[in-house]
Amino acid sequence: MRAIALGVHVLDVLCRPVEAIPEGQGGQLVEQIRITAAGSAGGTALVLARLGADVFSAGAVGTDAAGDMLLSLLSREGIDTSLLVRSGEQQTSASVLPIRPNGERPAFHVVGANALVGPDSVPDDVLDAAGFLHLGGPEFMGGEQAAKVLERARARGVVTSADILAPGDPGVLEWIGAALPHLDWLLPNDEQVLGFTGETDLIAGCRALLARGVAGVAATRGAEGAVVVTADGVAEVPAFPIDVVDTTGCGDAFSAGFLRGLSLELDAANAARLGCAAASQVAGGLGTDAGAYDLETVRTLAFV
Repeated sequence: MRAIALGVHVLDVLCRPVEAIPEGQGGQLVEQIRITAAGSAGGTALVLARLGADVFSAGAVGTDAAGDMLLSLLSREGIDTSLLVRSGEQQTSASVLPIRPNGERPAFHVVGANALVGPDSVPDDVLDAAGFLHLGGPEFMGGEQAAKVLERARARGVVTSADILAPGDPGVLEWIGAALPHLDWLLPNDEQVLGFTGETDLIAGCRALLARGVAGVAATRGAEGAVVVTADGVAEVPAFPIDVVDTTGCGDAFSAGFLRGLSLELDAANAARLGCAAASQVAGGLGTDAGAYDLETVRTLAFV
């Protein structure tokens, strides 16, 4: 499998457990502080690489020390970072995540260089050699610009997918609307689906997204797993039991596992099982790169 992860790349700084931010200049001891590569493109690239894919990261980072660190973290996973442009105009996108004891993750975030990503970030020769293009954060480009790169990819037989970062809001869906007919798969969470569409039922919301032109929707729903909706029907996939440490990167891990499953010619429901299995591995540790797993580990968990 050769995949391109285009779009949002973030350097995450995480600490846990954090029950409250100390007042004033107070301090607090925590068990862990980690720095990881993340983002709806960067995190998906990382997990895809661990699942044995040949991955290109495409987008923009700053010329700052955070950019140096992000490139290093991606490169040590075997990801080709040659399409990550270094820019002095913006700092590298970064987040600070104080993780609560139950695994929830409030966030402080800087968009940074991700705002510079455009449809020309992936050259034609790289698209020609790829089988999958995953667009993380199409809202940063806008629908018209995102549609250009997705249409180029599809014209070459590349499977296209996207994961939206913004909360579920009808205005976001309108902003990226032009891109939707060029997507083989949209990979949102349940709250986004309901927010985008105004529906109160998840499956009805997924079908409303199909009506906007998306070929298929694989929506995550936290501890309840995922649901896959296409014109051919609906499949519900359970989550795998795990003692949750941190939910950071679980959506990206699901996207990676799902796409890796498709590359192995699994049907969409079983690809979603692989996605849920990958997400469970990441949820058991701190950060998107948590866990020691490979394709065989995840496949065994998914289909034991």
